Amino acid sequence: MPKRRITDSSEENENIFNNRNPEQLLSEDSQGEDLFEEDYEKDYREMPELDSYDVSDVTDEIEPLTMEQVQFVNEQLDEQKRRTDRLINPNVDDQEFELNTEQLLADAMASKDFMDKDFFTSNLTNLLIKFLSTFHEKKYVKEIKKMCSNNQESLYVSFEDLNLFNSDLARLLNVATERFLQIFDKSLIVVVVQHFPNYLIIKPKLHVRLTNIPVLENIRNLRNEHINTLIRVTGVVTRRTGVFPLLSLAKYTCHQCKAVFGPFTVERNDFKPNICLECQSKGPFSVNSIETIYKDFQKITIQEIPGTVPPGRLPRHKEVLLFYDLIDSARPGEEVEVIGIYKNSYSYSLNIKNGYPVFFTVIEAITVIKKEDEFAFKMTDEDVKEILKISKHPNIKNIILNSIAPAVYGHKDLKRAISLAMFSGVQKIMGNHTVRGDINVLMLGDPGTAKSQLLRYVETVFHRAVLSSGQGASSVGLTASVKKDSVTGEWTLEGGALVLADRGICLIDEFDKMNDGDRTSIHEAMEQQSISISKAGIVASLNARCGVIAAANPTRGRYNSSLTFGQNVNLSDPIISRFDILCVVKDVIDQAEDERMGRFIIKSHAGSSVEEKEKTDLENKEEAYDSVTGTLSQEFLKKYILYARNNVKPILKEIDLEKITNLYSDLRKESISSGGIPITARHIESIVRMSESFCRMGLRSIVSQEDIDQAISVVLDSFIGSQKYSVMKNLKRKFRKYLENKEHEVLIFILNEIYKDKLRGLGERTSSVSFNSVDFERKVKSNGLKIDSLFYDSESFKDAGYSYVVNSKRIIRNVFE
Repeated sequence: MPKRRITDSSEENENIFNNRNPEQLLSEDSQGEDLFEEDYEKDYREMPELDSYDVSDVTDEIEPLTMEQVQFVNEQLDEQKRRTDRLINPNVDDQEFELNTEQLLADAMASKDFMDKDFFTSNLTNLLIKFLSTFHEKKYVKEIKKMCSNNQESLYVSFEDLNLFNSDLARLLNVATERFLQIFDKSLIVVVVQHFPNYLIIKPKLHVRLTNIPVLENIRNLRNEHINTLIRVTGVVTRRTGVFPLLSLAKYTCHQCKAVFGPFTVERNDFKPNICLECQSKGPFSVNSIETIYKDFQKITIQEIPGTVPPGRLPRHKEVLLFYDLIDSARPGEEVEVIGIYKNSYSYSLNIKNGYPVFFTVIEAITVIKKEDEFAFKMTDEDVKEILKISKHPNIKNIILNSIAPAVYGHKDLKRAISLAMFSGVQKIMGNHTVRGDINVLMLGDPGTAKSQLLRYVETVFHRAVLSSGQGASSVGLTASVKKDSVTGEWTLEGGALVLADRGICLIDEFDKMNDGDRTSIHEAMEQQSISISKAGIVASLNARCGVIAAANPTRGRYNSSLTFGQNVNLSDPIISRFDILCVVKDVIDQAEDERMGRFIIKSHAGSSVEEKEKTDLENKEEAYDSVTGTLSQEFLKKYILYARNNVKPILKEIDLEKITNLYSDLRKESISSGGIPITARHIESIVRMSESFCRMGLRSIVSQEDIDQAISVVLDSFIGSQKYSVMKNLKRKFRKYLENKEHEVLIFILNEIYKDKLRGLGERTSSVSFNSVDFERKVKSNGLKIDSLFYDSESFKDAGYSYVVNSKRIIRNVFE
């Protein structure tokens, strides 16, 4: 194309000054410079050669725009204009902005830097202010007022509410969580200042805490795709460090020129400025501790909930960082739900160790919620209806008892004790004094009596149970320990089995194998349900609000009935008195019972085992109650126990206090004379706890006299069963008056004696035993008792396995049932 000639500006300036004298220049300066010369119109003359393109300059590589492309470009230009107008005039109607949130979301997903743009920040802030101010009849305005009245600094916002208000906001939160929350915090400050102008003087930092995140992740399933995203996990707190300062806004001092420059927002541990802004030197630099702003942080370690760990796997753990008011929000042993950002950080030590770049991951907590009433799974309304329906069954206690460990034959006394421990009593808080509601059980017996099997059954069916072995459980493993943190070098607190079982049950096998020092360390945990630590400058008290079910073997290998309970077990009186129920299991040779047990075991191994049914219950949906066997499915039993523990709080009313006090007095007297287990005031509390547990089985709110009588029966069985054989029968006769349905209990005992005598004389192949009721009635009369007309139709008579033929007046009991 032809080009217009351009004169040199320096040459023109020289000609101008050479042709004018100084006076003319001075007069022109006073009048202003004349920008138009006499021939200025020549610049606007027509020049056709310059008003058209040269054909040689047109390229064939670029296709002309189609109408669709032109329309798209125009839409982009219009959108850019609207954003500019929004930035210039922020008072534009919010509805116009709401219509464009999809575009903002697309821009944010395309570039994370887009969220740092001023117009985006201002628009998002305005929308979040509107959400906090107007959502659902000003719901969050009420929450803000409540927060300020309590001098708090955190507002809990439901993710579901945010999604209802604007689904694009919820998606944007997942795309850039950290930046979104920073803008959300600023929006909260604006709304708070509108209602409380001076509140920032009290709490200069305000935070939004998210709740109801829909997806729950498992700790062991966290992978690299979760990094820098919003996650929700649950776990048990196992360790907690002290509170340490962390750089928030750092200022640095240059060692060369002593200049102080900054502040810098520190988002990484290895952050340092590259160059001094004053002298342009590259350091060295040091943190100016006087002008630098710090924030507090604390680190906790959460571990997978015991009931959620896959079989044969070790529980995984993850470190969680707590800031601001989340510090000290959870203690070791507590079960928490953590919502936070899954982050990674470069580890120099791991890099040296492995020889290649390694990053360690942590969760930066946004919300920490303690799950006081934790359900391992959520119940449906249908489950609750079924639970309430079955609880009204007149024989619900026996149904629950028959449902405990169906793969274990017999041992009704052990199963009754375990069921009482799982339902437990009610914790009572009287001012500064707390009375435990959990029931402690000690199973002492001969080897091979299914003690360990019952412990493992409780671990599978109870929602929160921690199993530990006495041989491998030191005082550190059971209670708590103080360990040095590998990262910070500080001493940290780590909870043991009793702490991890808080609000659950701690199962201890081989309890007698621990030394005296280890057993002494759990005295406080079993009664006061707390563990006090005073080591390495750390003085703390941890919660151990759990029941204890322990199994032990006799000192001589087998239980010797000619010796006292204390002589049969390597346990001190203080530790024995902390157990509510003592179960002595003897491997007695009984021909009929041995044959029945043998058939049960063979039947189990033949493929129709109740144990197989127990395993499939958790996999297949089936009826909650089996009317044929009179048992509950294991899945439903787990739900029933959890519902009772969380929703039923029985109270004592109109009970026979004189009966309990007389029993306590008589037990004290006999314990001294017979040399049995020591009876203390704890046994009165044990009766109350067990009566509350019996009441919970029926989901009743008031403890009845029947519950008290059944609890007394358990205490008496525990006391009498731990005595020498020589005094056992005498004690049964003395305490007969305290037994519930005492006449029926004694009558069943007499029936069993007659049955065993007849069985010994009939031989091994007998399928049933029958005898004349006249013989039974004669023996009852010799004991000074009477048989009422309803005895042969009573539940106790049928539960014992007997049937009565009216015509022949004979009592029949099958040997193998």
